[in-house]
Amino acid sequence: MIGKTTVTDRRKFTAEGELRDGTASESSPPTVSPQATVTAQAVHAGLDEPDALATDEEESIPEPTAAESAQQRQDYHASARRLDDMFHKANPGQPPVPAMNFDRLVQSLYMTAAVQMGAGSAPNEQPRIDILGARQSIDMLSVLDEKTKGNLSEQERRLLQNALFDLRMSFLEITNAIASSAQRPPQAGKPH
Repeated sequence: MIGKTTVTDRRKFTAEGELRDGTASESSPPTVSPQATVTAQAVHAGLDEPDALATDEEESIPEPTAAESAQQRQDYHASARRLDDMFHKANPGQPPVPAMNFDRLVQSLYMTAAVQMGAGSAPNEQPRIDILGARQSIDMLSVLDEKTKGNLSEQERRLLQNALFDLRMSFLEITNAIASSAQRPPQAGKPH
């Protein structure tokens, strides 16, 4: 059985932009920031990206306390160990799930982008391409590259650079093929 974890909702406002009970004292009237109102309106309207309606005012996101973070980390690792134990009992011959590291993270994002660009299709099967998803996966690797500059080993840096180079080349090939096919007039006698 997986242990019980308690999550405390510390948001000050409901999805409708209303102040939650107990978040302001009785003597002071509640104030609602324009950002919170806009975000609540976006959530209520079903928009995926409330930032599109955001104002210049920044809403501060409360950071968990050190005690909350430590407890959450401890609970997470205990739950992961129980899950590993259950997996091992159900599959005694299987090797344990390898621990996540930087190389596996890069490889995972690389494989995701490659599959989104049609890799792994069965022979004689039309590859399914999600070019926008592939671009987003490549951009995630680019963010990782930018945010880890100067903090990687030479082997990690090379792995990331090679992954980005390969994926960007594949992306260019596909987008160039899409652009050239869009410029060709349809052939007579073939369905559009």
